[in-house]
Amino acid sequence: MTPMTLASRTFVHRAATTKYLSRCLFPCRRNLSSCSALFNPTEEHEALRSMLRTFVEREVEPQAHEHNKTETFNLPLFQKLGTSGLGFLGLTVPEEYNGTGFIDATAVAIAHEEMSYSDPGFCLSYLAHSILFVHNLAINGSHEQKLRFLPDACEGSKIGGMGMSEPNAGTDVLGMKSAAVYDDEKKGWILNGTKMWITNGTITGEETGDIFLVYARTGPKKGDVTQFIVEGGMEGFSVGQKINDKLGMRASPTAELVFENVFLPEGTHVVGEVNGGMLCMMRNLEIERVALAAMGIGIARRCVDEMKAYAGERGAFGHTNLYSFGQIQRHVAESYTDYMAGKCYVYGLTNGLDLETHGNGLDSDGVKLYGAQMSKNVADRAIQVMGGYGYVGEYTVERLWRDAKLLEIGGGTNESHHKNMAPDLRRMGNNK
Repeated sequence: MTPMTLASRTFVHRAATTKYLSRCLFPCRRNLSSCSALFNPTEEHEALRSMLRTFVEREVEPQAHEHNKTETFNLPLFQKLGTSGLGFLGLTVPEEYNGTGFIDATAVAIAHEEMSYSDPGFCLSYLAHSILFVHNLAINGSHEQKLRFLPDACEGSKIGGMGMSEPNAGTDVLGMKSAAVYDDEKKGWILNGTKMWITNGTITGEETGDIFLVYARTGPKKGDVTQFIVEGGMEGFSVGQKINDKLGMRASPTAELVFENVFLPEGTHVVGEVNGGMLCMMRNLEIERVALAAMGIGIARRCVDEMKAYAGERGAFGHTNLYSFGQIQRHVAESYTDYMAGKCYVYGLTNGLDLETHGNGLDSDGVKLYGAQMSKNVADRAIQVMGGYGYVGEYTVERLWRDAKLLEIGGGTNESHHKNMAPDLRRMGNNK
């Protein structure tokens, strides 16, 4: 299947959910193992994974080390994911708005798993663009907003992101201070404030990125938050600083964004209802956390492959490889089982997840919590198996260990997942 053939098809998740579950429960119908059916529930998913794996091997892997080392974003490579290339920047967007039409949570997981196998930093920029901006607007925006803003974003001629966190408000998102006040004369909103840790906030290091969805307070109540579209080049919109010298995800640009009396027309730049931004936020947080969990799966899969290969080639104490030693056996075996447990949890969730709904917080928190910790632990074991070689950049796993740490912070800290999940579990009762 060619990329354009894939991009020309529309896949509606809701109608296919029963078929997905049937294929997972009765994999013999497709002559596949149960896990294969879970990870690739349809032929279209298999084709998507195959295409991405080829692209990652040929295009993403060769550049990953250098862009991590120089802390630079590979814009030309990113744009190959656009509509004129593979068509993955608008993966979950209907064709009407220049998207691929794969409106499906499993497709999202596959894309993030496969890219993170080689370059989680590159994948993080993909997530910020394709999920936090493109998918968010596709779900929450008006028809007119989608027609106006999505085609360029799906093409890759405009790079997007989302602004939620602030210098003093991360997990405590409702503690945000950025605010927009309505101007009766101008018929629009005046936005002031600062957003921090914004992926794709700047591409050049000086100018802002092209387009963002930004949350701001718009009323006196705690939940009075509205989502706005802010475009690069708007008067008063600027980069506070490009954030350098990060522990990991160094190939993904991060910035502080500043808004000083930025005018946003009410008819075109307000997404959803005024003071209704929390609904937009909750809808998007769920799929963001699934995507981040899938990134953890990609990181863990690569680390397992690297430690297996090294253990098979390195001789020690008169043995031709390291598989003779119980300590190494434990690291490899436990890493593989942890990775597979996480992968089954992620795809078990996505195969039944409707991207147009919300209320799936328990398990979207759960897969992110497990996947983040698991990927960091597996990367740590890979370094241990490889010894000094694992500690240097040439052997990849040290970069993956650094990248994995962000998954325990971004998109919700481990502690926030604990806080979210415990009340849900208490209300749920027993698991009979």
